[in-house]
Amino acid sequence: MNDESQIEAGEPLTIAQALENLNGEDLGSRAYASWWLGKFRVKEPAAIIGLIAALNDEADRTPEGGYPLRRSAARALGKLEDLQAVPALIECLNCTDFYVREAVAQSLEMLGDVRCIPFLIELLAPAICDGKLLPNGEDFSQPYDAILEALGTLGATTAVSSIQPFLEHPIPRVRAAGLRAMYQLTQDAVYGDRLVQALANSDLQVRRALLSDLGAIGYLPAAVPISQAHAENSLKLIALKGLLETQIMLSPFDRLSDGAIEVMQLMDELL
Repeated sequence: MNDESQIEAGEPLTIAQALENLNGEDLGSRAYASWWLGKFRVKEPAAIIGLIAALNDEADRTPEGGYPLRRSAARALGKLEDLQAVPALIECLNCTDFYVREAVAQSLEMLGDVRCIPFLIELLAPAICDGKLLPNGEDFSQPYDAILEALGTLGATTAVSSIQPFLEHPIPRVRAAGLRAMYQLTQDAVYGDRLVQALANSDLQVRRALLSDLGAIGYLPAAVPISQAHAENSLKLIALKGLLETQIMLSPFDRLSDGAIEVMQLMDELL
């Protein structure tokens, strides 16, 4: 069970109670309050201030040295769309907790502030030497998939040379995140096509992640392969929705593009 599924078991709160609990002594109540504030998009200044402070929490520690409250606070800050959290989140990229760094990268991606780009690139640097990945096997030292996805969403063209080596990473999820980012940054179909080809992976979890990637980049040539992928129809529909949204943006003002119509027909067939 992950952090959020454990937290969701808590009792309903009011905003005032959540803010009080966030700054209280009970660790469980603090974690639940931070999740609740993000879940319900409470954008009051006191919530932002309290969640930023929670990024430095030392009280809530797991036996393995993790920081559950920091993780929850980082996730919440990404949902609240307040850029004053960006410097504190950037600083938190140095946290010793892998899952805090993962949550921070995801939240920085959501906030869309390009100030974080050099710091995300810096997290990739130790894995690269002379333009290639170091031969250290399945490297789990950083949340590479979250970092790569953030750089792609943020339009970090300066990161292309740092992302390229990860296209050969031994972990399929990391390779896919690199391909997703490279397509977003270059619009080169070769990267989209490689994501489509990877849908043949025998691992269902990998296929699910690939559907999300293809939906996120709105890659129209993936429409039919998405509809035929061996995965749940609900996930295929979500991915196709991403393609449809892209096609609608590209459509003339007075009609839908042929691509949008094609995607809608495929979605109808899955319903």
